[in-house]
Amino acid sequence: MPRRPTVAGVPADLAVILRDIGALVLMQAALMTFTVLLALAFEEFYVALAFLIAAGITAGAGGTARKLFANAPNPVMKHGMVIAAGGWFATAIFGAIPFFLAAHLTPASVMNSYVPAGANYEPIRIGGATTFSSLAYYGNPLHAVFESMSGWTGSGLTMAVHEPSLPRAIQWWRSLIQWVGGVGVIVLTTAILARPGSGSYALYRAETREERIHPSIVHTVQTVWRIFLLYTILAVVLLFGAIWWSEPQQGLFETFWQSLNHAMTALSTGGFSVTDNSIQSYDSPLVEGVLLPIMALGAIAFPIHYLVLHDHDFDELFSDLQTRWLFFLFVAGSLVLSVQNIIALPMASEAFTQTGWLGTQNLGVSAVAGDATRDSVFQFISALTCTGFQSSDIGNWSAGGKLIISGAMVLGGAAGSTVGGIKIIRGYMISKGIQWEFSRVFLPASAVVNTRVNGRKLDRNQMYEEFSEAAIVSMLWIILLITGSVVLVNVAPGFGYADALFEVASAQGNVGLSTGIVGPAMSPLGEGMLVLNMWVGRLEIIPILVFIRSALFGLNP
Repeated sequence: MPRRPTVAGVPADLAVILRDIGALVLMQAALMTFTVLLALAFEEFYVALAFLIAAGITAGAGGTARKLFANAPNPVMKHGMVIAAGGWFATAIFGAIPFFLAAHLTPASVMNSYVPAGANYEPIRIGGATTFSSLAYYGNPLHAVFESMSGWTGSGLTMAVHEPSLPRAIQWWRSLIQWVGGVGVIVLTTAILARPGSGSYALYRAETREERIHPSIVHTVQTVWRIFLLYTILAVVLLFGAIWWSEPQQGLFETFWQSLNHAMTALSTGGFSVTDNSIQSYDSPLVEGVLLPIMALGAIAFPIHYLVLHDHDFDELFSDLQTRWLFFLFVAGSLVLSVQNIIALPMASEAFTQTGWLGTQNLGVSAVAGDATRDSVFQFISALTCTGFQSSDIGNWSAGGKLIISGAMVLGGAAGSTVGGIKIIRGYMISKGIQWEFSRVFLPASAVVNTRVNGRKLDRNQMYEEFSEAAIVSMLWIILLITGSVVLVNVAPGFGYADALFEVASAQGNVGLSTGIVGPAMSPLGEGMLVLNMWVGRLEIIPILVFIRSALFGLNP
């Protein structure tokens, strides 16, 4: 029996995987090093030390793997799947180190200096001291891993009860990992390494991406990042104007800081915030109105953005199947949710009064219905784009409203964008496949049946292949969703099944909306399960299954 090839004494297959995961980890070390400088600029010295140590650990692990297995061959698809799953998991683990170290290195008295003046937060006991900063929660390693996984996968669920009480460098790190993770850590690494050939394509496809902008994968991912950076700058400018108009008392720097962080997490459809109660804290139709198109941009496939920006082909926004359905679902879903929430409005008199600087006022049915419609539109688009910004207390919504939002989070936006969920194209393919199978019943066996999907003509075999892929991924997705929600409802006392389903759909769809289950006090079993849901949801299940199978039985057939 011939000996299998090895690299540095390790089987070649494993060497390929470790080398490329090392590259992903090394990339993260560079991001940590930059954050050290940011922490120093804000005079957050304990946090800077935490990031410096984390960067050293991460660079040591990644650099060692890269150096030891530098001569490993290029990855093929079987490697790509394992690298994608293992790389994302390793990225989340190493990304948790700064959270964990910052919580342990920073004294409680220093943590309290990060709490905004006048804030009335619940005290947190750490050792023999008391702090009011949510940074303390990251001292629990599971909380730190949860936050990191949520950030890198663009999920947006958080263990930080009060984000304004976090150090600036930690706020930045949360936004940065969502911004990078929204496009994809493998996409970023491919752009930096600029490795030509099939190896880059194997990794690109393994991160659940198919469409190219250019024939070269390297040029494709570099173009993706240029588009993403351009949109981010535009989003910062628009949000700065909206927040400054809504909250002029904050000052220029605080307005810029909130604009920068929210632009990064909105465009990446991540949803982390630097304010209490997410976007609800502004209570501003202007801020919400500016965020709607930014979130929508993140849910449109990058090749469509390229055609619009480079070729000025605005017709693509309406001729592309996924984009067309995305706009349709925005309108239809917002309308249905608005009707549902208006019908479910409590008829008690206190629901129609508001106490403010003019005293207690009777709002009237139309005003309350208008607020319900505004919240419904924002929350549905936030859910369908998998962004996860909240403008309303969804925990107080009816079960019907929660289920509609859950459906939007399960579906998600366009494939080839920054969103999670099953994706619009899969939902469409399942619908088209059912129609196709039904129509064949009335045709003779010899009939040649073709169908057109988004400008492509598919024959019988192609249709079967695409329908099967969509059906299998969707079925596995739903099975995991139902299983997770059953587990969560049994470890979340005080919450119903609609809440548990909502929370798991939010985690697995990489959205970030919450009914209140997620938090530092939740069950460790439920928290660990949601970490798994976020990881699986970001990679659409198949790479995770390949990873598990390879860990158990190896990469050979």
